[in-house]
Amino acid sequence: MSTPLPSFPTQLFINNQYINSGTPDRLTVSNPYDDSPIPHAAHAASADDIDAAVAAATTAYKTTWAATTPAQRQACMLRFADLVERDAERLAVLESLPTGKPVTPTRMFDLAHLVEVWRYYAGWTDKISGETYPESNGVYKIVRHEPLGVCAGIASWNATFMYIGWKIAPAVAAGNCFIFKPSEKSPFGSLALGALFAEAGFPPGVVQIVNGGASTGAALAAHQGIAKISFTGSVGGGKAVQDLATRSNLKKVTLELGGKSPALVFGDVEVEKALGGVCGFLFNTGQVCVATSRVLVQKTIFEKFTSAIKTAFEEASASLGSNPLDASTMYGPIVDKAQFDKIMSYIDIGKKTATLLTGGERKGDKGCFIKPTIFINPDPNSPIVKEEIFGPVMVIQSFETEEEALKLANGTVYGLAASVYTSNLDRALRVSSALECGGVAVNSPYLPQVNTAFGGIKASGQGRELGKYGLMEYTEAKSIHIKLDVPKL
Repeated sequence: MSTPLPSFPTQLFINNQYINSGTPDRLTVSNPYDDSPIPHAAHAASADDIDAAVAAATTAYKTTWAATTPAQRQACMLRFADLVERDAERLAVLESLPTGKPVTPTRMFDLAHLVEVWRYYAGWTDKISGETYPESNGVYKIVRHEPLGVCAGIASWNATFMYIGWKIAPAVAAGNCFIFKPSEKSPFGSLALGALFAEAGFPPGVVQIVNGGASTGAALAAHQGIAKISFTGSVGGGKAVQDLATRSNLKKVTLELGGKSPALVFGDVEVEKALGGVCGFLFNTGQVCVATSRVLVQKTIFEKFTSAIKTAFEEASASLGSNPLDASTMYGPIVDKAQFDKIMSYIDIGKKTATLLTGGERKGDKGCFIKPTIFINPDPNSPIVKEEIFGPVMVIQSFETEEEALKLANGTVYGLAASVYTSNLDRALRVSSALECGGVAVNSPYLPQVNTAFGGIKASGQGRELGKYGLMEYTEAKSIHIKLDVPKL
Protein backbone atom coordinates (compact mmCIF):
# COMPACT_ATOMS: atom_id res chain seq x y z
CA MET A 1 0.00 0.00 0.00
CA SER A 2 1.14 3.56 -0.53
CA THR A 3 1.57 6.14 2.19
CA PRO A 4 -1.52 8.32 2.77
CA LEU A 5 0.71 11.37 3.16
CA PRO A 6 2.22 13.13 0.13
CA SER A 7 5.47 13.90 1.94
CA PHE A 8 7.16 13.87 5.31
CA PRO A 9 10.67 14.61 6.59
CA THR A 10 13.39 12.11 5.82
CA GLN A 11 16.49 14.27 6.38
CA LEU A 12 18.48 14.77 9.57
CA PHE A 13 17.22 17.44 11.98
CA ILE A 14 20.25 19.45 13.08
CA ASN A 15 20.34 23.04 14.35
CA ASN A 16 16.55 23.39 13.86
CA GLN A 17 16.82 22.53 10.16
CA TYR A 18 16.26 19.44 8.03
CA ILE A 19 19.51 18.80 6.19
CA ASN A 20 20.91 16.11 3.93
CA SER A 21 23.28 13.62 5.51
CA GLY A 22 26.89 13.64 4.43
CA THR A 23 26.61 10.11 3.08
CA PRO A 24 24.43 8.57 0.35
CA ASP A 25 23.36 5.83 2.76
CA ARG A 26 19.59 5.60 3.21
CA LEU A 27 17.29 3.55 5.43
CA THR A 28 14.66 1.69 3.44
CA VAL A 29 11.74 0.06 5.23
CA SER A 30 8.64 -1.88 4.27
CA ASN A 31 5.11 -1.89 5.64
CA PRO A 32 4.75 -5.11 7.69
CA TYR A 33 0.99 -5.09 7.08
CA ASP A 34 1.33 -6.09 3.44
CA ASP A 35 5.09 -6.23 2.72
CA SER A 36 4.90 -3.19 0.44
CA PRO A 37 7.96 -0.92 0.30
CA ILE A 38 7.49 2.55 1.77
CA PRO A 39 8.42 5.03 -0.98
CA HIS A 40 10.55 7.18 1.30
CA ALA A 41 14.08 6.57 2.55
CA ALA A 42 15.48 8.21 5.67
CA HIS A 43 18.92 9.76 5.58
CA ALA A 44 21.53 7.89 7.64
CA ALA A 45 23.89 10.07 9.65
CA SER A 46 27.63 9.66 9.15
CA ALA A 47 30.31 10.25 11.78
CA ASP A 48 30.76 13.75 10.35
CA ASP A 49 27.04 14.41 10.74
CA ILE A 50 27.27 13.36 14.40
CA ASP A 51 30.21 15.74 14.82
CA ALA A 52 28.06 18.54 13.40
CA ALA A 53 25.17 17.69 15.70
CA VAL A 54 27.45 17.62 18.74
CA ALA A 55 29.02 20.93 17.76
CA ALA A 56 25.59 22.56 17.40
CA ALA A 57 24.45 21.09 20.73
CA THR A 58 27.62 22.25 22.48
CA THR A 59 27.17 25.80 21.21
CA ALA A 60 23.53 25.83 22.29
CA TYR A 61 24.37 24.42 25.71
CA LYS A 62 26.99 27.07 26.39
CA THR A 63 25.06 30.03 24.96
CA THR A 64 21.33 30.16 24.22
CA TRP A 65 20.09 27.28 26.39
CA ALA A 66 22.35 28.25 29.27
CA ALA A 67 20.89 31.74 29.15
CA THR A 68 17.29 30.61 29.46
CA THR A 69 15.47 30.74 32.76
CA PRO A 70 13.60 27.74 34.18
CA ALA A 71 10.36 29.48 33.24
CA GLN A 72 11.51 29.84 29.62
CA ARG A 73 12.51 26.18 29.43
CA GLN A 74 9.14 25.25 30.90
CA ALA A 75 7.30 27.34 28.30
CA CYS A 76 9.12 25.60 25.42
CA MET A 77 8.35 22.18 26.87
CA LEU A 78 4.66 22.89 27.44
CA ARG A 79 4.30 24.37 23.97
CA PHE A 80 5.94 21.25 22.47
CA ALA A 81 3.46 19.02 24.31
CA ASP A 82 0.57 21.07 22.94
CA LEU A 83 1.91 20.74 19.39
CA VAL A 84 2.24 16.96 19.71
CA GLU A 85 -1.41 16.80 20.78
CA ARG A 86 -2.34 18.91 17.78
CA ASP A 87 -0.51 16.62 15.33
CA ALA A 88 -1.17 13.31 17.08
CA GLU A 89 -3.13 11.68 14.25
CA ARG A 90 -0.47 12.43 11.66
CA LEU A 91 2.34 11.34 13.97
CA ALA A 92 0.59 8.05 14.71
CA VAL A 93 0.36 7.28 10.99
CA LEU A 94 4.05 8.04 10.45
CA GLU A 95 5.00 5.63 13.24
CA SER A 96 2.57 2.98 12.04
CA LEU A 97 3.73 2.81 8.44
CA PRO A 98 7.12 1.11 9.03
CA THR A 99 6.30 -0.70 12.30
CA GLY A 100 2.72 -1.93 11.89
CA LYS A 101 1.68 -0.39 15.21
CA PRO A 102 -2.07 0.31 15.08
CA VAL A 103 -2.73 4.04 14.98
CA THR A 104 -5.36 4.12 17.72
CA PRO A 105 -3.22 2.57 20.51
CA THR A 106 -0.25 4.65 19.29
CA ARG A 107 -2.26 7.85 19.60
CA MET A 108 -4.09 6.98 22.80
CA PHE A 109 -1.15 5.46 24.69
CA ASP A 110 2.27 6.24 23.21
CA LEU A 111 1.61 9.83 22.17
CA ALA A 112 -0.60 10.58 25.17
CA HIS A 113 2.17 9.30 27.43
CA LEU A 114 4.76 11.43 25.62
CA VAL A 115 2.63 14.52 26.23
CA GLU A 116 2.14 13.59 29.89
CA VAL A 117 5.88 13.09 30.42
CA TRP A 118 6.83 16.41 28.79
CA ARG A 119 4.31 18.28 30.93
CA TYR A 120 5.50 16.47 34.03
CA TYR A 121 9.14 17.39 33.48
CA ALA A 122 8.20 20.94 32.49
CA GLY A 123 7.05 21.26 36.08
CA TRP A 124 10.51 20.26 37.29
CA THR A 125 12.49 23.04 35.57
CA ASP A 126 12.41 25.32 38.63
CA LYS A 127 12.45 22.58 41.28
CA ILE A 128 15.91 21.06 40.91
CA SER A 129 17.07 21.93 44.39
CA GLY A 130 20.39 21.45 46.12
CA GLU A 131 21.41 20.89 49.70
CA THR A 132 23.20 22.78 52.43
CA TYR A 133 24.89 21.33 55.50
CA PRO A 134 25.63 22.86 58.89
CA GLU A 135 28.84 24.83 59.16
CA SER A 136 31.66 23.01 60.90
CA ASN A 137 35.30 23.97 61.26
CA GLY A 138 34.50 27.23 59.54
CA VAL A 139 33.34 25.57 56.29
CA TYR A 140 29.89 26.22 54.80
CA LYS A 141 28.86 23.40 52.45
CA ILE A 142 26.56 23.49 49.40
CA VAL A 143 25.68 20.72 46.93
CA ARG A 144 24.36 21.81 43.53
CA HIS A 145 22.84 19.55 40.88
CA GLU A 146 24.10 20.83 37.54
CA PRO A 147 23.34 19.73 33.94
CA LEU A 148 25.81 17.42 32.24
CA GLY A 149 26.01 19.20 28.88
CA VAL A 150 25.37 17.36 25.61
CA CYS A 151 23.45 14.09 26.05
CA ALA A 152 22.25 11.47 23.58
CA GLY A 153 19.63 8.76 23.38
CA ILE A 154 19.22 5.63 21.25
CA ALA A 155 15.76 4.04 21.16
CA SER A 156 14.24 0.75 20.09
CA TRP A 157 11.44 0.63 17.53
CA ASN A 158 8.57 -0.58 19.70
CA ALA A 159 7.74 2.69 21.51
CA THR A 160 9.61 5.56 19.87
CA PHE A 161 7.37 8.34 21.17
CA MET A 162 7.53 7.07 24.74
CA TYR A 163 11.33 7.11 24.63
CA ILE A 164 11.32 10.66 23.29
CA GLY A 165 9.53 11.55 26.50
CA TRP A 166 11.67 9.45 28.83
CA LYS A 167 15.04 10.48 27.43
CA ILE A 168 14.74 14.01 26.06
CA ALA A 169 12.25 15.67 28.45
CA PRO A 170 14.20 15.23 31.71
CA ALA A 171 17.45 16.12 29.95
CA VAL A 172 16.28 19.48 28.61
CA ALA A 173 14.36 20.25 31.81
CA ALA A 174 17.65 19.95 33.69
CA GLY A 175 19.36 22.28 31.20
CA ASN A 176 21.07 19.81 28.86
CA CYS A 177 20.99 19.64 25.07
CA PHE A 178 20.09 16.37 23.37
CA ILE A 179 20.73 14.26 20.25
CA PHE A 180 18.19 11.49 19.65
CA LYS A 181 18.56 8.49 17.36
CA PRO A 182 15.45 6.39 16.74
CA SER A 183 15.67 2.81 15.56
CA GLU A 184 16.41 2.31 11.88
CA LYS A 185 13.14 0.34 11.81
CA SER A 186 11.04 3.37 12.83
CA PRO A 187 12.64 6.49 11.34
CA PHE A 188 9.72 8.74 10.41
CA GLY A 189 7.64 9.58 13.47
CA SER A 190 10.48 11.04 15.48
CA LEU A 191 11.83 13.03 12.52
CA ALA A 192 8.46 14.73 12.16
CA LEU A 193 8.85 16.03 15.70
CA GLY A 194 11.86 18.10 14.68
CA ALA A 195 9.72 20.85 13.20
CA LEU A 196 7.62 20.88 16.37
CA PHE A 197 10.69 21.48 18.55
CA ALA A 198 11.53 24.50 16.41
CA GLU A 199 7.93 25.73 16.44
CA ALA A 200 7.80 25.36 20.22
CA GLY A 201 10.65 27.85 20.56
CA PHE A 202 13.60 25.60 21.37
CA PRO A 203 16.78 27.37 20.21
CA PRO A 204 18.79 25.72 17.41
CA GLY A 205 20.91 22.85 18.66
CA VAL A 206 18.95 22.08 21.83
CA VAL A 207 17.14 19.02 20.43
CA GLN A 208 18.38 17.21 17.32
CA ILE A 209 17.28 14.00 15.60
CA VAL A 210 19.57 11.77 13.56
CA ASN A 211 18.71 8.51 11.87
CA GLY A 212 20.99 5.63 11.13
CA GLY A 213 21.93 2.07 11.94
CA ALA A 214 24.48 0.55 14.29
CA SER A 215 27.34 2.71 13.02
CA THR A 216 25.42 5.90 13.81
CA GLY A 217 24.67 4.64 17.31
CA ALA A 218 28.32 3.73 17.75
CA ALA A 219 29.38 7.23 16.72
CA LEU A 220 27.15 8.67 19.44
CA ALA A 221 28.30 6.24 22.12
CA ALA A 222 31.97 6.85 21.34
CA HIS A 223 31.83 10.62 20.91
CA GLN A 224 34.11 12.58 23.18
CA GLY A 225 31.74 15.57 23.20
CA ILE A 226 28.76 13.66 24.62
CA ALA A 227 28.52 13.44 28.42
CA LYS A 228 25.68 10.93 28.81
CA ILE A 229 23.92 8.34 26.64
CA SER A 230 20.67 6.52 27.31
CA PHE A 231 20.04 3.31 25.37
CA THR A 232 16.95 1.14 25.01
CA GLY A 233 17.35 -2.10 23.10
CA SER A 234 18.91 -5.55 23.21
CA VAL A 235 21.42 -6.82 25.74
CA GLY A 236 24.04 -7.11 23.01
CA GLY A 237 23.42 -3.56 21.87
CA GLY A 238 23.59 -2.29 25.43
CA LYS A 239 26.91 -3.98 26.07
CA ALA A 240 28.31 -2.42 22.89
CA VAL A 241 27.11 1.05 23.92
CA GLN A 242 28.55 0.69 27.41
CA ASP A 243 31.88 -0.52 26.05
CA LEU A 244 32.17 2.39 23.62
CA ALA A 245 31.14 4.87 26.31
CA THR A 246 33.77 3.51 28.67
CA ARG A 247 36.56 3.44 26.12
CA SER A 248 35.85 6.97 24.89
CA ASN A 249 35.33 9.45 27.73
CA LEU A 250 33.69 7.37 30.49
CA LYS A 251 30.37 9.03 29.72
CA LYS A 252 27.41 8.22 31.95
CA VAL A 253 25.19 5.42 30.63
CA THR A 254 21.59 4.39 31.24
CA LEU A 255 20.59 1.01 29.82
CA GLU A 256 17.10 -0.52 29.46
CA LEU A 257 17.62 -3.93 27.88
CA GLY A 258 14.33 -5.77 27.96
CA GLY A 259 13.13 -8.66 30.05
CA LYS A 260 11.47 -12.01 30.47
CA SER A 261 8.89 -10.76 32.93
CA PRO A 262 6.81 -13.16 35.04
CA ALA A 263 3.19 -12.94 36.14
CA LEU A 264 2.50 -14.93 39.31
CA VAL A 265 -1.14 -16.00 39.54
CA PHE A 266 -2.10 -17.42 42.94
CA GLY A 267 -5.08 -19.65 43.58
CA ASP A 268 -6.86 -17.13 45.82
CA VAL A 269 -7.38 -14.60 43.03
CA GLU A 270 -10.48 -14.31 40.86
CA VAL A 271 -9.53 -15.94 37.57
CA GLU A 272 -11.38 -13.29 35.56
CA LYS A 273 -9.45 -10.48 37.26
CA ALA A 274 -6.10 -12.15 36.62
CA LEU A 275 -7.08 -13.02 33.06
CA GLY A 276 -7.84 -9.39 32.23
CA GLY A 277 -4.41 -8.32 33.40
CA VAL A 278 -2.41 -11.15 31.90
CA CYS A 279 -4.02 -10.68 28.48
CA GLY A 280 -2.50 -7.20 28.43
CA PHE A 281 0.55 -9.14 27.25
CA LEU A 282 -0.87 -8.87 23.72
CA PHE A 283 -0.57 -5.06 23.63
CA ASN A 284 1.61 -4.14 20.64
CA THR A 285 1.52 -7.82 19.68
CA GLY A 286 3.74 -8.76 22.61
CA GLN A 287 6.52 -6.45 21.42
CA VAL A 288 6.82 -4.75 24.81
CA CYS A 289 9.79 -4.96 27.16
CA VAL A 290 7.65 -5.38 30.30
CA ALA A 291 5.25 -7.90 28.73
CA THR A 292 4.64 -10.81 31.10
CA SER A 293 5.65 -13.54 28.70
CA ARG A 294 6.05 -16.10 31.52
CA VAL A 295 2.86 -16.82 33.46
CA LEU A 296 3.16 -18.91 36.61
CA VAL A 297 -0.20 -20.31 37.74
CA GLN A 298 -0.94 -22.15 40.98
CA LYS A 299 -2.09 -25.71 40.32
CA THR A 300 -5.45 -25.24 42.07
CA ILE A 301 -6.64 -22.97 39.24
CA PHE A 302 -4.32 -24.06 36.43
CA GLU A 303 -6.90 -25.84 34.27
CA LYS A 304 -9.52 -23.12 34.67
CA PHE A 305 -7.02 -20.36 33.91
CA THR A 306 -5.44 -22.01 30.84
CA SER A 307 -8.87 -22.78 29.39
CA ALA A 308 -9.97 -19.15 29.78
CA ILE A 309 -6.79 -17.62 28.41
CA LYS A 310 -6.84 -19.95 25.41
CA THR A 311 -10.29 -18.57 24.54
CA ALA A 312 -9.08 -14.97 24.97
CA PHE A 313 -6.03 -15.52 22.75
CA GLU A 314 -8.13 -17.14 20.03
CA GLU A 315 -10.54 -14.20 20.08
CA ALA A 316 -7.57 -11.86 19.60
CA SER A 317 -6.30 -14.07 16.78
CA ALA A 318 -9.66 -13.83 15.00
CA SER A 319 -9.30 -10.03 14.78
CA LEU A 320 -5.68 -10.18 13.64
CA GLY A 321 -4.84 -9.13 10.08
CA SER A 322 -6.67 -5.84 9.68
CA ASN A 323 -4.97 -2.66 8.51
CA PRO A 324 -3.07 -0.86 11.33
CA LEU A 325 -4.19 2.46 9.81
CA ASP A 326 -7.82 1.53 10.50
CA ALA A 327 -8.96 3.21 13.71
CA SER A 328 -10.64 0.01 14.93
CA THR A 329 -7.49 -2.15 14.70
CA MET A 330 -6.02 -3.15 18.06
CA TYR A 331 -3.51 -5.86 17.11
CA GLY A 332 -0.94 -5.33 14.40
CA PRO A 333 1.78 -7.36 12.66
CA ILE A 334 5.32 -8.07 13.78
CA VAL A 335 7.59 -5.14 12.97
CA ASP A 336 9.48 -6.73 10.06
CA LYS A 337 10.49 -9.98 8.39
CA ALA A 338 13.66 -10.37 10.47
CA GLN A 339 11.73 -10.21 13.74
CA PHE A 340 8.99 -12.41 12.27
CA ASP A 341 11.54 -15.11 11.42
CA LYS A 342 13.12 -14.87 14.87
CA ILE A 343 9.77 -15.38 16.61
CA MET A 344 8.85 -18.28 14.34
CA SER A 345 12.16 -19.95 15.18
CA TYR A 346 11.25 -19.77 18.88
CA ILE A 347 7.84 -21.22 18.10
CA ASP A 348 9.56 -24.15 16.37
CA ILE A 349 11.66 -24.68 19.51
CA GLY A 350 8.53 -24.47 21.65
CA LYS A 351 6.79 -27.19 19.66
CA LYS A 352 9.69 -29.51 20.50
CA THR A 353 10.01 -28.60 24.19
CA ALA A 354 6.47 -27.81 25.37
CA THR A 355 2.78 -28.42 24.70
CA LEU A 356 1.21 -26.00 22.23
CA LEU A 357 -2.09 -24.73 23.62
CA THR A 358 -3.04 -22.34 20.83
CA GLY A 359 -1.55 -20.38 17.92
CA GLY A 360 1.90 -21.36 16.78
CA GLU A 361 1.62 -20.32 13.15
CA ARG A 362 1.46 -17.45 10.73
CA LYS A 363 -1.88 -15.87 9.95
CA GLY A 364 -2.64 -15.11 6.32
CA ASP A 365 -0.31 -15.13 3.36
CA LYS A 366 0.84 -11.51 3.40
CA GLY A 367 2.46 -9.30 5.97
CA CYS A 368 4.10 -10.34 9.23
CA PHE A 369 1.17 -11.63 11.27
CA ILE A 370 1.63 -14.39 13.87
CA LYS A 371 -1.27 -15.89 15.76
CA PRO A 372 -1.08 -15.26 19.54
CA THR A 373 0.64 -18.36 20.88
CA ILE A 374 0.66 -20.17 24.23
CA PHE A 375 2.91 -23.02 25.33
CA ILE A 376 2.31 -24.88 28.58
CA ASN A 377 4.49 -27.13 30.72
CA PRO A 378 7.76 -26.39 28.89
CA ASP A 379 11.12 -27.92 29.56
CA PRO A 380 12.47 -25.53 32.26
CA ASN A 381 15.69 -25.06 30.29
CA SER A 382 14.02 -24.38 26.94
CA PRO A 383 14.95 -21.10 25.25
CA ILE A 384 11.25 -20.16 25.22
CA VAL A 385 11.49 -20.03 29.04
CA LYS A 386 14.89 -18.39 29.37
CA GLU A 387 15.18 -15.96 26.45
CA GLU A 388 13.29 -12.82 25.43
CA ILE A 389 11.21 -13.56 22.33
CA PHE A 390 9.63 -10.11 21.91
CA GLY A 391 6.50 -11.26 20.20
CA PRO A 392 3.08 -12.85 20.90
CA VAL A 393 4.44 -16.04 22.49
CA MET A 394 3.50 -16.80 26.09
CA VAL A 395 4.73 -19.64 28.30
CA ILE A 396 2.55 -20.91 31.16
CA GLN A 397 4.05 -22.96 34.00
CA SER A 398 2.34 -24.40 37.06
CA PHE A 399 3.49 -24.21 40.69
CA GLU A 400 2.29 -25.44 44.08
CA THR A 401 3.92 -23.19 46.69
CA GLU A 402 4.91 -19.55 46.98
CA GLU A 403 8.55 -20.56 47.32
CA GLU A 404 8.38 -22.56 44.09
CA ALA A 405 6.77 -19.63 42.27
CA LEU A 406 9.52 -17.26 43.39
CA LYS A 407 12.24 -19.69 42.33
CA LEU A 408 10.70 -19.93 38.86
CA ALA A 409 10.11 -16.17 38.61
CA ASN A 410 13.67 -15.26 39.58
CA GLY A 411 15.24 -18.01 37.48
CA THR A 412 16.34 -15.88 34.52
CA VAL A 413 19.14 -13.42 33.81
CA TYR A 414 16.56 -10.65 33.39
CA GLY A 415 15.03 -8.45 36.07
CA LEU A 416 12.80 -5.76 34.58
CA ALA A 417 9.21 -6.16 35.79
CA ALA A 418 6.69 -8.59 37.25
CA SER A 419 3.01 -8.87 38.16
CA VAL A 420 1.48 -10.59 41.18
CA TYR A 421 -2.19 -11.64 41.18
CA THR A 422 -3.57 -12.45 44.62
CA SER A 423 -6.32 -11.38 47.03
CA ASN A 424 -3.96 -11.71 50.00
CA LEU A 425 -2.30 -8.37 50.83
CA ASP A 426 0.37 -9.95 53.01
CA ARG A 427 1.36 -12.26 50.16
CA ALA A 428 1.35 -9.39 47.68
CA LEU A 429 3.81 -7.39 49.77
CA ARG A 430 5.96 -10.40 50.64
CA VAL A 431 6.24 -11.65 47.06
CA SER A 432 6.77 -8.15 45.64
CA SER A 433 9.75 -7.72 47.96
CA ALA A 434 11.25 -11.10 47.03
CA LEU A 435 11.00 -10.66 43.24
CA GLU A 436 14.29 -9.74 41.57
CA CYS A 437 13.23 -6.92 39.26
CA GLY A 438 12.97 -3.16 38.98
CA GLY A 439 9.19 -2.90 39.20
CA VAL A 440 6.21 -4.95 40.40
CA ALA A 441 2.47 -4.50 39.81
CA VAL A 442 -0.15 -6.14 42.03
CA ASN A 443 -3.33 -7.35 40.30
CA SER A 444 -2.55 -5.51 37.07
CA PRO A 445 0.05 -5.42 34.29
CA TYR A 446 3.15 -3.40 35.14
CA LEU A 447 2.97 -0.12 33.26
CA PRO A 448 5.34 2.86 33.48
CA GLN A 449 4.03 5.72 35.62
CA VAL A 450 5.30 9.23 35.04
CA ASN A 451 6.39 9.92 38.62
CA THR A 452 7.95 6.58 39.60
CA ALA A 453 11.30 5.13 38.57
CA PHE A 454 11.39 2.75 35.60
CA GLY A 455 14.27 0.38 34.88
CA GLY A 456 15.69 -3.05 35.57
CA ILE A 457 18.39 -5.01 37.30
CA LYS A 458 20.64 -7.89 36.20
CA ALA A 459 20.65 -8.20 32.39
CA SER A 460 17.69 -5.84 32.11
CA GLY A 461 19.96 -2.87 32.52
CA GLN A 462 21.05 -0.09 34.84
CA GLY A 463 19.92 3.40 35.72
CA ARG A 464 16.38 4.70 35.86
CA GLU A 465 13.98 6.71 33.71
CA LEU A 466 10.84 8.65 34.71
CA GLY A 467 10.12 10.44 37.96
CA LYS A 468 12.66 12.42 39.92
CA TYR A 469 15.05 9.50 39.49
CA GLY A 470 15.09 9.92 35.70
CA LEU A 471 15.68 13.66 36.06
CA MET A 472 18.67 13.22 38.35
CA GLU A 473 20.30 10.88 35.82
CA TYR A 474 20.89 14.04 33.74
CA THR A 475 22.59 16.02 36.50
CA GLU A 476 25.92 15.95 38.27
CA ALA A 477 26.30 16.74 41.95
CA LYS A 478 28.84 19.51 42.64
CA SER A 479 30.00 20.24 46.16
CA ILE A 480 31.00 23.82 47.04
CA HIS A 481 32.88 24.46 50.30
CA ILE A 482 33.10 28.06 51.50
CA LYS A 483 35.65 28.91 54.16
CA LEU A 484 34.18 31.39 56.61
CA ASP A 485 35.92 33.76 58.96
CA VAL A 486 34.49 32.57 62.24
CA PRO A 487 35.17 34.92 65.16
CA LYS A 488 36.88 33.33 68.10
CA LEU A 489 34.91 33.35 71.30
